[in-house]
Amino acid sequence: MTPNIEISSGNIYADLEMPDAETRQLKAQLASKITDIIKHKRMTQTEAARLLGMTQPKLSHLLRGQFRGISETKMLECLTLLGRDVQIVIGKSRRTPKAGSLNVIFS
Repeated sequence: MTPNIEISSGNIYADLEMPDAETRQLKAQLASKITDIIKHKRMTQTEAARLLGMTQPKLSHLLRGQFRGISETKMLECLTLLGRDVQIVIGKSRRTPKAGSLNVIFS
């Protein structure tokens, strides 16, 4: 028997039809980058939490993908505190009534 395989849209939250799928995807991407930077800098969670202005347990939740209570703005602030530049680019308007999209590009 052949398994039923579905092609992902690239956003697991949208594939699972979860509310706020784009926001969840954005937070997951930002959290992943924050995790990578902390590991690269070989910081402990306590050191990183102090630098980022949050408690160690809250940082631990963030690093494990539990974003409740952590805004996208706070995550962007964390990236700047970790020495990264953050740019937000607003694209041209679309001609269709469809909503725009959120994209994160790391360089």
